Amino acid sequence: MKIEVYSDDESTARAAAKYIAAEARAAVAARGRFVMAVSGGRTPWIMLRALATELLPWEHIHVVQVDERVAPAGDSDRNLTHLLESLAHSPIRPEQIHTMPVESPDLEAGVAQYAATLRDIAGSPPVLDLIHLGLGPDGHTASLVPGDPVLNVIDTDVALTGEYQHRRRMTLTYPLINRARQILWLATGSEKASMLSRLRQGDLSIPAGKISQERAVIFADQAATEGMAA
Repeated sequence: MKIEVYSDDESTARAAAKYIAAEARAAVAARGRFVMAVSGGRTPWIMLRALATELLPWEHIHVVQVDERVAPAGDSDRNLTHLLESLAHSPIRPEQIHTMPVESPDLEAGVAQYAATLRDIAGSPPVLDLIHLGLGPDGHTASLVPGDPVLNVIDTDVALTGEYQHRRRMTLTYPLINRARQILWLATGSEKASMLSRLRQGDLSIPAGKISQERAVIFADQAATEGMAA
């Protein structure tokens, strides 16, 4: 697993955006489309705002969600709220951003619906071109959180979690994430240093450690890598 280290969160996010842009151009040239899954977080929104300024074949780009909190539309807890704000100045059309249906009165039906959406845009089984992941101080990634039964899901690409930080969530699962052509980790801040070290060591006791490292790259700032062996 490669790692690229930058001075601060802003430069890390911008470098990650450049990387995604190059991957998007290559995917569209090779396969006619680029399907990217994005997670939430402050630094990722910087990354997406930078990506929105790139000259890309936007008409062939699809964005899906890695995870989403069960909350009303427009709620500040929703990843979608910030995702739409971050890409607002890009030419991407609304129908190319595929939102997790967490407002559905039947969340299990919403899970099945989103899994079907992924198959429609990324094949069966779906293979995403790039999945952006974050890393929590407790070792979670996506909404694959310590102790939740969702960690054991192997028969579906989308699932629901129990309550975590006061919200249930819809999340992509290990099978789908580990099929991706490319995984991009974005880790910034000193609070990530311990878990980033464990991630790089392939520590299977944390949820993030069960993500395939074969096609993964980490973009991190100096604070997140402080004290880490090369």
